[in-house]
Amino acid sequence: MRVLAALAALLIATPVVAQTPASPEPHEEVFYHVFNRSMRDSNGDGHGDIQGMIDSLDYLKQLGVTSILLTPLYPSHLYHNYFASDFEGVDPEYGTMADYARLVAEVKARGMKIYLDQEMQYVTDDHVWWAEPLADRGSPYTDWILWDDREGGLAEEGPFGLRAARNWSGRTTGITTVNLKNPEVKAYFARYFMSWVDPNGDGDFSDGVDGFRIDHMMDDLDNKGLLTDLFDDFWIPLFTTLKAANPDLLILAEQWDWGYGGDFLKRGGADMAFAFPLRSAIRTFNRERIIDAIRGVADATPEGKSQLIFVENHDMDRLSSDPGMTPERQRTAAALTVLLRGTPMLYYGQEIGMRGTVRPRFTTDERDIGVREGMEWRAKVDAPETPHWYRSDAIYWTEQFSQDDDGVSVEEQDTDPASLLNFYRRALAVRAAHPTLQRGSQTIQESAAGLLIIERWLDGDRMMIIANLTPSEAEYSMPGPDLLGGARKDGDRVFLRPWQTALFHAPADGSVFPEIGDPDADPAAARDLGAGPGAKVGGD
Repeated sequence: MRVLAALAALLIATPVVAQTPASPEPHEEVFYHVFNRSMRDSNGDGHGDIQGMIDSLDYLKQLGVTSILLTPLYPSHLYHNYFASDFEGVDPEYGTMADYARLVAEVKARGMKIYLDQEMQYVTDDHVWWAEPLADRGSPYTDWILWDDREGGLAEEGPFGLRAARNWSGRTTGITTVNLKNPEVKAYFARYFMSWVDPNGDGDFSDGVDGFRIDHMMDDLDNKGLLTDLFDDFWIPLFTTLKAANPDLLILAEQWDWGYGGDFLKRGGADMAFAFPLRSAIRTFNRERIIDAIRGVADATPEGKSQLIFVENHDMDRLSSDPGMTPERQRTAAALTVLLRGTPMLYYGQEIGMRGTVRPRFTTDERDIGVREGMEWRAKVDAPETPHWYRSDAIYWTEQFSQDDDGVSVEEQDTDPASLLNFYRRALAVRAAHPTLQRGSQTIQESAAGLLIIERWLDGDRMMIIANLTPSEAEYSMPGPDLLGGARKDGDRVFLRPWQTALFHAPADGSVFPEIGDPDADPAAARDLGAGPGAKVGGD
């Protein structure tokens, strides 16, 4: 504890700096975003749990995942655990701290990494920081939260104007805002975060987390002018303290505005942001929108930082439920997620094509259950290991998206070489085998309308991603096999089905092959469209 106390004191004393210490470039990682309660049930109580995560690690390793991101573990009355009743410990429905320690050991034994999601900006009405001052205005915790009317006992709102949230189970939970300007609060969070980084304070980080996702990160919390300049006054000092202990820690910022995230990477001290605009563009399958988003991501990302490339998460409709979705579009979205410059992140069940949408008819967190259904391990959705914590007479159970024997399960896809699951495995294996796809620079090549051609290159090695973003078959010329295994070849002629993506090693002589049907095309005239004429996207 003396180590943690010293680090807490350092946080208060540390002067504001412009940037956190540099971390290793994270491009080699492949994240898997777990919704804890829905991943795997090990004891039959309907809730996904820590032992279920341990039981899933070999599957994730085989898939090609290197890093696991958990949603919050701490106790909460809300099923997603984003508003803490207590920051200490683990939600009992997930397990115990001893279970968590075993999870970390099992993750590290497989050469993988583990990241924790944290939202420390708010607490619920039974958290001691709120409950005790309500009972006694002289409580030492009185200044640990914000108040509208301290004497009258009216606490400040939480996010989105919430003073209370009604959980899907019917419980109403008060929510308020933590005073992140309070030096005692800063010191507490220095100790708290370090307890996950170095649980026993011995300087050996093999039993700790490899980084954190910061939920709803803002410089002016909720744009209310009450907690301003948080980058300089809270986040950067916290990150600096943590990285002074373990420089290899990585910070993932969920930027509040779902924009390009440049401010969070350049000024907020984060190592990675979420490529939200690229996520939206990929799901349109529109070449120009994807190109524009790639440019925006590149412009927002400084040297040594990265963006998480993803197409779905716990706050949005599943990709497979998008109108007009086809198996080939699913594979192209997968290929772009895995092969574009950045750090791939998969949401649990994405690799088998799980379906689900937000249901706006609900005004509580019931609205999101459809995109947080239990992981489909078996062909039967009521299989013992499938979490069913939302079982009820409501439509999110009676009309759930998961259905028996619909082809959307690990069991049904595992041994089928043509399945989406095995496409993800193949794409991730190719990425792992080629440093060019992990760390390489990226250039967008000029092409006919609807054909997206992206070159990845590193130390003389060149690879070409070719995506046919049209409803018609397309032809191109490229030697060698499609490394994704799907394109039809006739000599150097490549035939791409509608919405299909292929991957090739480019010629070692630096040439770019002309498209079929364009006899006057000059291979040397290929023009980079990545960030304006002649510029390269995301160069090393």
